[in-house]
Amino acid sequence: MRDWKTGAGTRRVAGSALAALLAVGCASQPNRVADPRDPLEPYNRAVYRFNDDFDKAFMRPLAKGYKAITPEVVDRGITNVFDNIDDVTSLVNNILQFKMSRAANDIGRLIVNSTLGVLGFMDVATNLGLPSYKEDFGQTLGYWGLPPGAYFMLPIFGPSNLRDTVGFAGDLVTDPFFSIETGKIYWGFATLRIVDFRADRLGAGEVLEDAAPDPYVFLRDAYLQRRRNLVYDGNPPETEDQGDIWADVEFSGEARPAPGGRAGSKPPASARPGETPLGSYGD
Repeated sequence: MRDWKTGAGTRRVAGSALAALLAVGCASQPNRVADPRDPLEPYNRAVYRFNDDFDKAFMRPLAKGYKAITPEVVDRGITNVFDNIDDVTSLVNNILQFKMSRAANDIGRLIVNSTLGVLGFMDVATNLGLPSYKEDFGQTLGYWGLPPGAYFMLPIFGPSNLRDTVGFAGDLVTDPFFSIETGKIYWGFATLRIVDFRADRLGAGEVLEDAAPDPYVFLRDAYLQRRRNLVYDGNPPETEDQGDIWADVEFSGEARPAPGGRAGSKPPASARPGETPLGSYGD
């Protein structure tokens, strides 16, 4: 067991922070459930505010500094290296989904970009007609019929849902950097990856703040629709007639009656978490 990854002290601090966020969220917006896909909205809004404050205080200044001192060609190359690593996870998930043509495409991308592309620094594969699909374990779970479950905001990492949160563990296991034994090297790569990711999205964050009357709602909306489109490869059905295994999970002290039904009953398919078309709810 590596203490730098799973130390007991870190777990205690993280647990205390999450408990505090949950308490603040519940106190500020009691009994508010504005969207059936977001039964944890008070908690999620509290975490969203924490993430926003953390981003403004640390991540955005770091990203701007990184952008200012890093030549564009180097910045693009670093992004390409991490994209090349993500093709490993994509390969595993395409195999698990029996998408063998896409799996073969991922193998081709890894070979071409790791050799001709100098360990992925240059994206030669895309120029040769090998597109990037980037499948993850959340998509694989959705492919095999696991419903998305409640929307769930992760500290630091941002938007997710119950299915993608479970899938996140699988993504970590297949990440080649996760197997690095030396903690300093691992966290060095992890920090560079996060800062590079944030630097590539500086403009998007500003647009979100300026354009959306409620950035939390807009972000939730966009995330849930995007994930649904990814699970169905861009062609989601209008409705889904499948059971929701998360329906029995109670997020409050007592069960809430579903619209038009008794407590504990499931909402209509069009109102299940992650299934409402864009525009009819806030993100």
